[in-house]
Amino acid sequence: MTDLSLPNLPGGLPDKRQVAASFSRAAASYDSVAELQRDVGSELLSRLPEDFVPARWLDMGCGTGYFSRALGERFPDANGLALDIAEGMLNHARPLGGATHFIAGDAERLPLQDSACDLVFSSLAVQWCADFASVLNEVHRVLKPGGIFAFASLCVGTLYELRDSWRQIDGMVHVNRFREFGVYQQLCAGSGLKVVSLETNPHVLHYPDVRSLTHELKALGAHNLNPGRPGGLTGRARILGLIEAYEQYRQAQGLPATYQVVYAVLEKPL
Repeated sequence: MTDLSLPNLPGGLPDKRQVAASFSRAAASYDSVAELQRDVGSELLSRLPEDFVPARWLDMGCGTGYFSRALGERFPDANGLALDIAEGMLNHARPLGGATHFIAGDAERLPLQDSACDLVFSSLAVQWCADFASVLNEVHRVLKPGGIFAFASLCVGTLYELRDSWRQIDGMVHVNRFREFGVYQQLCAGSGLKVVSLETNPHVLHYPDVRSLTHELKALGAHNLNPGRPGGLTGRARILGLIEAYEQYRQAQGLPATYQVVYAVLEKPL
């Protein structure tokens, strides 16, 4: 059993090329295990203003294009752009349609002109960006006045059960360190965008055993790219220790894995 978790954020960052390669490799298996991603993205879509109809939208961090297709269905007359840093994801998404253009690019340096979009939609992508202030600056730049930035991300408290279980085994880095919710509040408040809504909600999934959770994380491409992570395979004794530690969290539905999801809707002032 390999050591699996999510790439680290502040305090030792994964190389973007590693992140892109990891998600590229996971493109074929991603949708089969992406329950959280579908639920969170659907919730984010529901938070868009009902009367809002963009002429051009950007799905930033589109992955397999699941929500590019959802945006295409919701806004059939709009011009849609799907962007991701992982070429493998774009190659998977492109034949399935939904967007007019599929673009390889980085959310911290968007390859788009100023005031190019009415909507930037980003579900569970910006947690991989080391410099979220740059993401906000870029979104502010590419949005038209009156345009909307809707994003969902993850913050501190995500996968705390897995993190705390590993802490009982060794002192190595096994699970990512996400930003504090307060950092999102601070950066959004200073972005020049009006904060329409910004909140965090826990989303809990349940698994029959630890292996099911770690298998899902690997299939999502969201495995451990942390500096300081253990090399190679994780020893059997440590895995058994992890399983025993995680069992303390077991509920009637199974072993819980908590994701602290940040939902935000921001608007560029007229």
